Amino acid sequence: MGRMGNAGTGARDRDAEGRARSARPRDGLGRPLPYDAPGVERQAEGVVRTPPETLVEAQALLDAGKPFHAHEVFEDAWKSGPEEERTLWRGLAQLAVGLTHAARGNLTGGARLLRRGAGAIEEWAAGSGVRRPYGMELDGLAEWARELAGRVESGAGSVEAGAEAPRLRGTR
Repeated sequence: MGRMGNAGTGARDRDAEGRARSARPRDGLGRPLPYDAPGVERQAEGVVRTPPETLVEAQALLDAGKPFHAHEVFEDAWKSGPEEERTLWRGLAQLAVGLTHAARGNLTGGARLLRRGAGAIEEWAAGSGVRRPYGMELDGLAEWARELAGRVESGAGSVEAGAEAPRLRGTR
């Protein structure tokens, strides 16, 4: 994906399908870098994966300190998966974005998204009656998110994303 001649023109970068998508490189937390800077490879959008594939890829990205990129993997599952699982995958994406914001130093936004994601996965579990979808520990993930949100709000400062990454299928 390259820049489509937008330098100085005000035109938006577009992907191969013509959708607006910044061609600027990104760092590991998804922050835009100058066009000529080396960046972290972006996740392809719209990839359809099985739930186990989604979890393996997202966990590897979380462990590597790339929660922004993990959120994109969860977003693909949210958008391409069955309607009855959308709240689950949206909640997982919110957890990853919450960790992203906390690691970027946006403490208020990070805590808010961590709590919103925890609520979404708990809502899904309550509505579906499934507590361990695809081997995930939803109660443990919600607890992790709320505990991290509390620490962030208490003035702990920004967090190191890889060190704080949750275990999607159980504890560390």
